Amino acid sequence: MAEALFWGLFSSAALFLGQLLAKPLGRSERAIGLMMGFGGGTLLAAVAYELIPESHLTDGWQIVTAAMVGALAYYVGDRLVDRGGGAARVAVAQGKGEGGSGMAMFLGALLDGIPEAFILGLGLALGGEISLAFLAAIFVSNIPQGLAGTTSLQEAGASGRRITLMWGLLTIACGIASLLGYVMADSLTNVGTYASAFAGGAVLMMLADSMIPESYRHGGRLVGLLTVIGFLVAGILTVLQ
Repeated sequence: MAEALFWGLFSSAALFLGQLLAKPLGRSERAIGLMMGFGGGTLLAAVAYELIPESHLTDGWQIVTAAMVGALAYYVGDRLVDRGGGAARVAVAQGKGEGGSGMAMFLGALLDGIPEAFILGLGLALGGEISLAFLAAIFVSNIPQGLAGTTSLQEAGASGRRITLMWGLLTIACGIASLLGYVMADSLTNVGTYASAFAGGAVLMMLADSMIPESYRHGGRLVGLLTVIGFLVAGILTVLQ
């Protein structure tokens, strides 16, 4: 149980690394785009090898339904957050005042992180060990999230202390989500694959809706290579585990 809490906290703590990188890299759209591309590749591998692997597709329409419900849940939640001012959470403001609501940005980042953390704890309980590939995918993808989010929040007028507090609260929330996934594993034994498919659909929706388009917008064509490298790195970790 303590292990699930630790890994949930650890994976989300990468937001602080992104915050630290905001000062030297926050004004470089290209650097953020390339980082987002690499993180997107790791998450694609996590979906393919961990959340919705080929073996799960034998369950047919149940897996498809779970993935679609996850995608729709993210879509609806993301639209609600965007209307509240969170659309800029993945954008690089670069002094243009594209700040938006700090609370909406926080809720948007929470929307991205909670499903991943829950599945991290669930997978630990059901599999008996942490998935290095999935852990790496979450950690790496949170770095550009923290970087871009910090830059946007700074443009919105948030102080460094407030941003640190927000990332701290988000990290704690993700740790609790991972713990809940671990605790609820016994009651979800028969639906664990569907919970993973739900998270996979949500992650794919997030990648297609924001992370990959934003990475190409800021990083250019080189992002494609970084995405492939991220995918391969996470895939190799899956094989080596």
